[in-house]
Amino acid sequence: MRSTVRFLSRLKSRPKDFTWKELCSLLGYLGFIEIKTGKTSGSLRKFADSKKNLIILHQPHPGNVMKQYALKYVIDRLTELGYLQDE
Repeated sequence: MRSTVRFLSRLKSRPKDFTWKELCSLLGYLGFIEIKTGKTSGSLRKFADSKKNLIILHQPHPGNVMKQYALKYVIDRLTELGYLQDE
């Protein structure tokens, strides 16, 4: 639980060095699982929670640092789904 709180507070601060691995860990802690999208999907990744709510992103490449627009999307989506509180 402590890791979840730490990752959530780090995500909310929108750091320039938030990695794909950190995001996958955070979504896993929140109960999201990665859905396989097929072999022609390239870097597209879909994550679903138990209520089938989706978060759809492209995995960053060639590096693993998340883009700022993707972090904003994840924050907005988690807030919309009730996983984050507005401040």
